Amino acid sequence: MQPLIDHARAHGQRPEEFARLANGQSPQVLFITCSDSRVVPALITGARPGELFELRTAGNIVPPYASVHPTSEAATIEYAVEVLGVRDVVVCGHSHCGAVGALVRGDDLTAVPAVRDWLAHAAPEPDESGESDTDDPTVAAAVQNHVLAQLLRLRSYPCVEQRLTSGQLRLHAWYYEVHTGAVREHRTATDTFEAL
Repeated sequence: MQPLIDHARAHGQRPEEFARLANGQSPQVLFITCSDSRVVPALITGARPGELFELRTAGNIVPPYASVHPTSEAATIEYAVEVLGVRDVVVCGHSHCGAVGALVRGDDLTAVPAVRDWLAHAAPEPDESGESDTDDPTVAAAVQNHVLAQLLRLRSYPCVEQRLTSGQLRLHAWYYEVHTGAVREHRTATDTFEAL
């Protein structure tokens, strides 16, 4: 913890670098990714403060839209799209994802009921190829399917659907390899994840 404290102290000693941020924010991208500590959106994208609006959830899950009982995630998405006017939304999954891995392996999550109930929102689509990720520590195919399922879920949000229809918003599916640093994007034409 001490190195983090030391860095925070030094960080606050350069106020001139951050003064412009007091005037507000106008990020162009909402970046939805996992809470995993190995996934650092600003490091991956090179974004500076004010350039990336982030939503981090266990397993980069986008919960179903519910106007009666809105979630923090729904509020973040709506704010980014309606108030900040982001032009792009990236859903970024990653290799070695514990959340998706637990689903693929069918792990017993009774000791962590909040995690179990949260992951119920993320049941991955069956892999049509018949291949299984149970022996693959990267769980690459399952994570990529999961990212695409979250993108579909995003489309059910009224604000997202409206902006997509009007051409004011684009959705992107990314897959980040924690063991190499490589980023792949889903290409609709080939239905594969390819290098950026």
